[in-house]
Amino acid sequence: MSSEKILIIEDDPEIQEMLKYAFAREGWKLIQVTTGEEGIKALHSSAADCIILDIMLTGMDGLKTLKKIREEKKFQTLPVILCTARGEETDIVAGLELGADDYVVKPYSPRVLAARIRAGLRRKENGDSQGKAFWRYGKLSLDMERHACFLGDTPLDLFATEFAILAQFMSHPDVVFSRQKLITAIRGPDYPVTDRSVDVQILGLRKKLKGAGDMIETIRGVGYRFKTG
Repeated sequence: MSSEKILIIEDDPEIQEMLKYAFAREGWKLIQVTTGEEGIKALHSSAADCIILDIMLTGMDGLKTLKKIREEKKFQTLPVILCTARGEETDIVAGLELGADDYVVKPYSPRVLAARIRAGLRRKENGDSQGKAFWRYGKLSLDMERHACFLGDTPLDLFATEFAILAQFMSHPDVVFSRQKLITAIRGPDYPVTDRSVDVQILGLRKKLKGAGDMIETIRGVGYRFKTG
């Protein structure tokens, strides 16, 4: 059985109890708190492998909690799955802009959430143990083994999803990806995502790449490609 630690930040006691029961068979160690402030403290005292974060928290809400988590470099690649009763695109986009890796909309099936957690843990494991792979185009370089990206000699702080998108582009230069094809490549099939949320991720990535951002070319009506010529 697995021994990964899952930090659940959720203020609804019924949902906490449901998840505790549903995840018992997974073998995960659950760290359950009810506020964002408690979640931050728990993260520092007991390192987690994945975070389940409700947006509608009392006190510091989920988005503010996510922002504080991502401000710390050691937590920037930690999988974070947002849970929200608000299915509006604006909330989903806001979470993705702050560095969330995934999201589920309430009411959700515990089995679906468990599958998302397993996917997040696999991505984390692949990111931590990936074999040597290094690409350089112009001043932009990406090192999979070190999970590092540089513009010249300057390191770039990328969220996990941004890094995965850039790695997909740089490992497949000049290949045109539709939005769905791009997300399928880094998330797997049947991943629910809107075109708008993909565009937001690309926009944020371009900004962080600064002068190299124009290497990610928009193919109108199709998607994107990483141009090398």
